[in-house]
Amino acid sequence: MKFNKLNIIVFIGLLAIVGVLTMQLVMLNQAYMFEKKELGEKIHFALQDVVKKIYRDNESEPPAASPIKKVSEDYYVVDVQDDFEAEILKFYLRTEFQKVKLDMDYEYAMYDCSSDEMVYGEYVAMSGKGASSEKLQCENCFTKRAGLVYYFAVRFPQLRHSYINSLQQYWIYTGVLLLVLVIYVYSVLLLLKQKKYTELQKDFINNMTHEFKTPLSSILIASNYAVKQHEIEANPKLNKYLSIIIEQSNKLNQHVERILSVAKTDSNIITLEKKPFNIVETLELVKENALLKFEQASVKIVSDKPEYFVKADEFHFYNIAYNIVENAVKYGNSSPEVIISINENKGIELQFSDNGPGIPQEHIDYVFDRFYRVPRENKKDIEGFGIGLFYVKKICELHGWKASIKNNAGQGMTVTLHIPKKSMI
Repeated sequence: MKFNKLNIIVFIGLLAIVGVLTMQLVMLNQAYMFEKKELGEKIHFALQDVVKKIYRDNESEPPAASPIKKVSEDYYVVDVQDDFEAEILKFYLRTEFQKVKLDMDYEYAMYDCSSDEMVYGEYVAMSGKGASSEKLQCENCFTKRAGLVYYFAVRFPQLRHSYINSLQQYWIYTGVLLLVLVIYVYSVLLLLKQKKYTELQKDFINNMTHEFKTPLSSILIASNYAVKQHEIEANPKLNKYLSIIIEQSNKLNQHVERILSVAKTDSNIITLEKKPFNIVETLELVKENALLKFEQASVKIVSDKPEYFVKADEFHFYNIAYNIVENAVKYGNSSPEVIISINENKGIELQFSDNGPGIPQEHIDYVFDRFYRVPRENKKDIEGFGIGLFYVKKICELHGWKASIKNNAGQGMTVTLHIPKKSMI
């Protein structure tokens, strides 16, 4: 696997989330063990006090060894070694459990010498909800212990459930972290999938443009040679057809060049050749070429000064300025007007204003997206792939400039290029 920046970021993010989740699980386990130990100590101390009170009532000394034996997680046997009354045991159990704040249901049973069986006591709901206690009773859960006579057993049927409830906050945090991990993994998979599609798209565009350029160049060379031949010049019809071939081939070549330029900016292949130049002169050249192509258009340049020098790539600056003017004319009315204003405001601000129909507000946020074209009635009559303004945005980003667009208050719209002071000379 090739470790580029994206892969490293994804790996570090995944490692961080897994690390946090691991720490959370360790903390959850520690909290579980602590809760388990704390409940065990509460039960032990409470049963120990019950035994002491029984010996106190019988006016005898309790044994030195602990009479409490933990048979399982929720089952305890207490060897009293002295006789006791069932009602007294019931009272002491409830009192001592309440004293240590053990709010947990329990049930108990006592050994009967005469029947040699465990006699079930009752199910005690510490929460006070004893209506359904009969369904929770488990008389068969109490078994005899060999070698013991005066003893009783206590069982906590909801002990494990109590552990889970007491750690509810930790479970929520763990669940949230698991959800974050799942969302992160899903997002990464989508991102990698999208990245793969993007790379395929770039490869397709690059291959397509290069495959087009070779036959186009051959067509243009052959057509330009043929149109100069005496036989073609003497035949107006053939001359006209060859002129159409040359014109349309040049137009197609321009589209291919534009797509190739966008593909290069996407792949970061393009390199800017920054050098000082006067943007007013470059805009004058844009104006002249636009008027040659669109004779019905009107292009004006309004500038406070005859010179505004910047350090940038003049070739790409010309291209983005021409793209903006060309869009304004193509999508304008029958008499398109474009005014290019140059202002100095914390840098240089270029405003390309037109008198066209503008852009519907719901589409204006997407016009800089690649291949996005605003739905129009005459869309089929207007050539383009929706990459002109995308190219403008990419070149501005590479220069560290900003490009924005808005509808005018009256008619038309304005594209603004903001060139910061660091690019000025």
